[in-house]
Parts: sequence; structure tokens; C-alpha cells
Amino acid sequence: MPIKRRTFLAAGAAMTALSPRRRASAAALPAPTDLCFADAHELTRLIAARKLSARELMQAHLKRIAAVNGKVNALVAKVPDEECLKLAEAFDARQARGDRPFALGGLPWAFKDLEEAVGFPCTYGSPAFRDHRPNFDTLLVERIRAAGVVPIAKTNVPEFGMGSHTYNKVYGATHNPYDLRRSAGGSSGGAGAALATGMLALADGSDLGGSLRNPGNFNNVVGFRPSVGLVPDAPQAMPFAGFAVKGPMGRSVTDVALMLSVIAGVDARSPITEPSDPASFRTPLAREVKGLRVAWAPDLGGLPLQPEVRAVLDAQRAVFEKLGWKVEEVVPDFSGAEDVFLTLRRWRSYEGLKDLLKAHRDLLKPEAVGEIEAGSRVSADDLARAHVEHGKLLERMRVFHQRFDLIACAVNQVAPFEVELDWPKAIDGTPMTHYLEWMKSAWLITATWQPAVSLPAGFTPGGLPVGIQLVAPRRADRRLLEAAFAFEQATQVAKRRPALV
Repeated sequence: MPIKRRTFLAAGAAMTALSPRRRASAAALPAPTDLCFADAHELTRLIAARKLSARELMQAHLKRIAAVNGKVNALVAKVPDEECLKLAEAFDARQARGDRPFALGGLPWAFKDLEEAVGFPCTYGSPAFRDHRPNFDTLLVERIRAAGVVPIAKTNVPEFGMGSHTYNKVYGATHNPYDLRRSAGGSSGGAGAALATGMLALADGSDLGGSLRNPGNFNNVVGFRPSVGLVPDAPQAMPFAGFAVKGPMGRSVTDVALMLSVIAGVDARSPITEPSDPASFRTPLAREVKGLRVAWAPDLGGLPLQPEVRAVLDAQRAVFEKLGWKVEEVVPDFSGAEDVFLTLRRWRSYEGLKDLLKAHRDLLKPEAVGEIEAGSRVSADDLARAHVEHGKLLERMRVFHQRFDLIACAVNQVAPFEVELDWPKAIDGTPMTHYLEWMKSAWLITATWQPAVSLPAGFTPGGLPVGIQLVAPRRADRRLLEAAFAFEQATQVAKRRPALV
């Protein structure tokens, strides 16, 4: 389905309709390009204070989209520019009437193409759903809409979110903004590339094996995987099976925390959700976090790492020490975690997609077919063993975190790879046996149910982004955000924009 494009209105066109006082205020605003890279929390503050209109912000973002989306293919199913502007004007009219303040008020938004959202197609990146138009919003979409966003598009994904490389037969591949020959990661790859290029200020995503963290890593932005149970997920056919979570991506830790304040919190439709205080994520994050105990485990005890990735990670140890954190080389016991994750993931894939496989096998990518068929071979004994081992893993991690506040490790084990590849077949000479093995450093952490964040950490000699993964004890999401904020302020790596900007 082609992305619709229309000529955008010039950024200054709206000025003629403003009062002299408003024109003077608007004249002091950042240039349109700077607006597209401003922090989301600052943009919403300007809009709430009537110093910036949603229409002006939309104009700036439409200009960015016209300039770069054809290169990276991050936004899909975009509505025409004229409609985008009308939607922004409608928000301005609501605000002029004195409607309540909105946490994300006026921000242009694109929902991930795994989320059902009224008014947009939801293809799941699969030709089998090319013409699917949902008649309801998921709970995540519902909450984001209620926070005052202006929805204009979807973000590109791999088929059914499988594999951390965003390509599909509906919209094509998403390209890395730092090197268009490379992958943007996935499954929230469209979101990551859109953030890196200034087409969005914030984005929603989801994470099973690393789908918030890996594209954060590949695009030099922040991807935050919350604790299981923090963000509700509905509708959900199997709410207690598996490890998938919904979460935020942004260009800064503060923006990610802002979005968590919107999407976290109990909802009766999501029985796995635990009580929390979403407003706590909106309070300022501490600039100094002293005395943290860090388990330094870049390769999680022997996973293969590309040398360029290892070099960037090794350089970050000095940052932690400069922050006053105590760093010790130690690895948690991940015994059985691989079997737990793969068994439950494959079984869930089979139960959710077996009918689709029967009807549309010829339309599905080989990895999806293989995953579903592997799930058909999972026995009751396999499931029981996986659940028992999972309980043991959770207890070992609880005990481990009595000694350590954080684990520091790779997000995934490679730098952004060639966009034509389906998945990396080897890492530093070690063959990869299946399409998820190259990102084991992400999904081993998934199995712990703990919060994890991907933070910009540096670049390879060839200019490709590399992130670092910080992991906190379960339910310590606020503590993790504060540690991430301290690291972000100390490094400033996130300020480096791609050359095409």
C-alpha cells in the first residue's frame, strides 16, 4: 500500500492568521527543524502554555516526513497532509475551549502497525492482513489518544513482529537513518527510525524478544521495556502466557518516563496488570544517583559479540565508575532461560497463528512458518517444564538483585546489519542456528520479567549506533529510569543525529 503524500503548507503560513501578540510569541519559537528534535515534554509544555499550536507543530513534522520518510520508510498508511492539519486544528480548538490539560497534547503520532486503531489499517506486516481495518482501539491506543495526540500514521513492523528486523511484503523494509544500507531493527523499527529522523517526538512499541530495545539500539534512541504487569494490554487472548509488554520509545529518558505516566496503571481488562502510581513517572528524575551496584556482564557470560560492539560497551564502564557506581564483573545464572523463552514463545505463536498458517501458508515469511510449526511440536510436558524452570529463574534473579541494583550488558550482539539480510547468520565467526539467536542478549533478559532499557552508548568506527542495556529488579522501573537518566546526562551520545537530517 503506497504512502500518500501531499504538498505541505509552509511553516510560516499560519502566522498570517495570528494576532500581533501571538506572532511575536511564535517568532521566538525554534525553527521548524529544531521543533522536530525538541523533547516531547518541552513541546507539550509550549502547546499547553499557548506558545505553540498543534498546527504549527504538525506543519514542521509534515515537512520532515516529506524530506526523509521516502528514504527510511518508517511511517506507513499516512493520512494526507491536509487531513493531518485539520486534525491538529481540531486539537487547537479543543484547547481553546478550555478542555483539560493533555499529557501528550498536540504531538503528531503514529501507532505501531501491530496495534488495532480505528481509522487506520492494521496489517501486522503481513499480506494476509493487507486490507484489515479494525473497528476498535487497543487499550494502549485508547490511552494514547486520551492523552491528546494527533494520530497521522502507523509505524512499520516485521511480519507479526517476528524477528528484530523490520521488513515485510506489504510496505517493504525500514532503513537505518545512520546508514540507509542497514537495518533499523525491530519489531518497532519504524518507530525507532521515525524518532531518529525527527518525524515523531515519541512512539509506542511492544517488546517480546527485544522489540523496544533493539530498534532503540540500532537508531540511537531510548527503548524502554517495562516490568511485566506495569502497562496493561487488552484485548489479549492469553494474558498470562508469554512475556510480551507494551512500552515507550523516545529520544530522551525524560520523554520515555512521560509516556509511561500515560500508559501505565491498572485496567480491569488486563488481569495481569499490577497496582502502580503512573503519576510518579511524571515527576523530575534525579540528576545524581550515587552508590548503585552494577553487575558488569557485557556478553551475559559468553555470548558472541561483534568486536565493534564490545569495544563500545567496554568504554562505558568508566562512565559508571565516574558516576560513583560500584562495578563488579559478575553474571546472573541464566540456566534454563533459553528453553523457557523459546518454548513458551513457540507455543504461543502456534496457538495464535495456527489457523492463519492453514489458510495462508503461501503468504507468510519462512521464519513465521517455522516458528508456528515449532510451536505445534511443544508438548504438555514441555510447557510444564518451561513454567517450572521459569519460576526457578525468577527466584534466582530476585536473590541476585539483593546484591546488585543493575545489570549492564549488550542490547543485542551485533551492530546494524545489511538491510537485505533476513537475519545475521554468524557473529565473530560463531554460526547462528536460528533467526533469534543473534539477539539472545535481549530475550534472555525478557525471560526475567524485569524492566530493561536500551540507551545510546556510542558508535562503531563506521558510524553505526551501539546501545547498552541496563536491567533493574522487577517493579523497580522508576529506579531504572533514574539510573538511565544519569547515564544519558553523562554521555550525551543521544545528541548525535544521522547525517540525512
